[in-house]
Amino acid sequence: MVSVWKIVVLSVIIGVNRLGQDSYYNTVWVCEEFCVNVVLISMVIAIILALGLLVSLGGLSLLSGAMEFFFGGPKVELLKTGLGESGFAFGFRWNDEKEPAKFDQIKLRLFNPFGEPTQVEVTKQFTPQGKSFAMDMDFGKGFSSFMKAKGLNSALVQIEISSTKNGIFHQFDMKGHGFLRKLSEASQTAEEFQTKHKDEKKQPIYFQTKRSFIADPIPESNKKLKIATNPEFAGEFAAAGGQAAASVENFAVSKVWIDPGCIVCDACEGIYPEVFEVTEETCLIRPDAPMNDGLRIVEAAEACPVEVIKYTKA
Repeated sequence: MVSVWKIVVLSVIIGVNRLGQDSYYNTVWVCEEFCVNVVLISMVIAIILALGLLVSLGGLSLLSGAMEFFFGGPKVELLKTGLGESGFAFGFRWNDEKEPAKFDQIKLRLFNPFGEPTQVEVTKQFTPQGKSFAMDMDFGKGFSSFMKAKGLNSALVQIEISSTKNGIFHQFDMKGHGFLRKLSEASQTAEEFQTKHKDEKKQPIYFQTKRSFIADPIPESNKKLKIATNPEFAGEFAAAGGQAAASVENFAVSKVWIDPGCIVCDACEGIYPEVFEVTEETCLIRPDAPMNDGLRIVEAAEACPVEVIKYTKA
């Protein structure tokens, strides 16, 4: 009887132990599954956020490009001419910091497949312009035939403004009736356009130190300075290889010019105003500049802080 009870008790103990082991392994498996699910969910969220960031950046880039295209690109404006039937006035604006170029040519093209003449092109050169500018120019008889073409209202008019040196050009297309309407409604002149869009940049301010003091009078003395340039002692220095400094003779120059990089400091004009003229943007050589005083030109070149003054001796 006792042996039977022992067997029953041992069976119960063994069953309880097995049940505890199964519960433990089940708990561990559930924890592992939970951790794996959390990692997968986190990865999915990170991928979604990264894709959202890329889409946002792409959208901002497209929006910025569209804003630049519609509102920040080069623009041409038709103005009121004062030169009669052969005159054409226009204003041109662009971002000269993003596109540093000097524009010097305009072309007017007429594409008139259903009229007569079918195609007209007139070209005009002008002084290179590096900032927003306006021109009122006489295009001659070519522009008169351009304006009198049959079927101009339904033709295509193209205005091309280019920089022949930099190889940059901008084209503006418009219908003939729109071109004529803008010309007839133009009320602003080239001078008014220049005043409105004038780029006012202040010149840098440079201060030149001036000495202002009164020295004590030099006391009288019979002592003499013993240097090579003193004629009384020139012989002594000649024996040692030192020669008295010869006076520098003046000379003439054949050409004077300004390299790029002028900072308009006015130093050269202050030394030789007959040759140098400092403007708001650079320094110019006067057309009637005298070329016979080379020493003053050298002095101006040596005083230039950026060393852009160049010359050639005659």
